Amino acid sequence: MSNQDSAGFIGLGAMGSAVARRLLRAGIELHVYDPDDARMAAMCKEGAVPHGSPREVADAAPVVYACLPSAQVSREAALGPAGVCGGAALRVYAEMSTIGRAPVRDIAAGLAGSGVQVVDAPVSGGPRGANAGSLSIMLAGAPPALARVRPHAQAMGKSVFEVGAEPGQAQMMKLVNNLISAANMVAAYEALVLGAKAGLDPDLMVEIINVSTGRNSATLDKVPRAILTGTFDYGATIRTIHKDVSLGLAEAEALRVPMWLGQSVRQAWEFAMTQGGEDQDFTALIRYMEDWAGARVRGRAADHGETQCD
Repeated sequence: MSNQDSAGFIGLGAMGSAVARRLLRAGIELHVYDPDDARMAAMCKEGAVPHGSPREVADAAPVVYACLPSAQVSREAALGPAGVCGGAALRVYAEMSTIGRAPVRDIAAGLAGSGVQVVDAPVSGGPRGANAGSLSIMLAGAPPALARVRPHAQAMGKSVFEVGAEPGQAQMMKLVNNLISAANMVAAYEALVLGAKAGLDPDLMVEIINVSTGRNSATLDKVPRAILTGTFDYGATIRTIHKDVSLGLAEAEALRVPMWLGQSVRQAWEFAMTQGGEDQDFTALIRYMEDWAGARVRGRAADHGETQCD
């Protein structure tokens, strides 16, 4: 297999492993690293080549992707002592994490001295979308780097957008999207709780909303899949949504853009964080609202033995 048919992947959490599998299924020789041995073992069973550090991945693959939980971890994977910087094979580094503009720009500047081009490449759709191959992928970077990444992106997701030539622009697009998504969830959750408190049938409420003007990504997908069913397993955590909203508000402050609604949305997610809900699925935010109101939003298919959160 040629060097062009190989890639690297750093970060094999729920999102990263799902994206990495898309590359494996496309026939890419995939070199991987994650500090969690169990995650590494699971990916290697599917045909990935294991390595002991990000640097080892960059020594083996010309294009390396990173999908990591925070800006600090991303900086360490790129520029730290065992990071990809200086990797013998590396030519293009694609940062798929949602970490904001400044960290991506720092990573791009730090890798430029090694002749490595950075593509800013956040994704939308969560682990479900990654497993289904339906992700939206936003790319920003120099045209030659985008050309290297484009075939892989098309294997990872369904909708690929090139939003600019400067790393950081795709981060901004992702944050704009996630601010809207987070607001949709808060609005949908609290309105549905109101309706349930008034005695409306949750299944019927969602059916009506989804053919009316209130429909949004929460009512169309998240609520039917994980709230009406009572499973609360859509795939991302409250901590992740709070992080993305906070990043978006930080960008707004830097650009001097007022965000009246955004501040209120963050407060809703922050409340759940303070109550110990940071690692719960993001659909579980509604359970706090249900407790305040003394009403539940569950469909006929839900497990009626489910208990409310304290």
